[in-house]
Amino acid sequence: MCESHAYVRRGDKEELFMENVDRVRPHQDGLLLENIFGQQKIIKARIKELALVDHKIILEEE
Repeated sequence: MCESHAYVRRGDKEELFMENVDRVRPHQDGLLLENIFGQQKIIKARIKELALVDHKIILEEE
């Protein structure tokens, strides 16, 4: 499995935003994340870090 969990960084804490993300695309309102089950979420954020070995996507809200 190669999907990752997406987290929003707020200060020095990371809050889980979405599990099993397999696609991240630019969207007019920020980023569109889609998981392996077809669920989608949009967040007004930018990618802060991709930790591929740890399967983590770290986002920072705009």
